[in-house]
This record gives sequence, structure tokens and C-alpha cells, in this order.
Amino acid sequence: LSAIAMVSPSVFAGPYDLKEMTPTVEQALKNRQARYLQLQSLKQKGVVGEDNRGFVADLGRDPQSAAMASSENRDRRIIYQALVDQNRLGPAGMTEVQRVFAEVQRDKASSGEYIQTPTGEWLRKT
Repeated sequence: LSAIAMVSPSVFAGPYDLKEMTPTVEQALKNRQARYLQLQSLKQKGVVGEDNRGFVADLGRDPQSAAMASSENRDRRIIYQALVDQNRLGPAGMTEVQRVFAEVQRDKASSGEYIQTPTGEWLRKT
């Protein structure tokens, strides 16, 4: 667990954790780490934001943002599915994991970044 946390502290939220580091999850974590600075830059520019389902939303203001959001979301889905499977959360588990991670991402967002509230409203974090 501690080795995983060092790679990507944002992989853990609430009571969920990865019990096994599979090659697929490990690659998704490495991918996220490799794009982290570029993604943060896009967030600061206001071209992507954190939605209320734990994913990056392309806000359509930069040609690079759609590809970045797609890649990030693919890796987040892999991690979320591993959490659902490894924690035996059942059919409703994905919704719960997404909700928890959306909350974590909203809390971690820097001032000026776009976030989506649980009710669906987009705003810049103050």
C-alpha cells in the first residue's frame, strides 16, 4: 500500500484501496504520473475541469484538452474498476467510487480551476 501511495497519492479515497497492484493498474498509475504536470497546466488555463463523477471534463477551449482528458479518464476508469473489483463493491460500486473520487478531486483543485458540483453546476474554485 505505501509503495502505491508514493506513486500516486490520489488513488486512494475514503475506505477504498488497491489490494493488488496489477500490471494494468500499475501502467495506469504511471500514465497519470507522466501527464500530471501537463494536466495541471490545462486545469490552470481553464480548458479542462474535474467533473462530479471523478473524471476530467474537456471544456472545449484547447485542441490538446480533448486528447488529454480522454487519456486521463481511460486510466482513471482502470483504477476505479480495480477498486470496485478488489473491494467487492458490487454493481453500485462504480457510482460510489466515482462519487468519492470526485469529492477528492474537488477538494484538491486549486483556486481558479473548474470543478463541477454534485448538482452539476460548473464553477471556478475560489
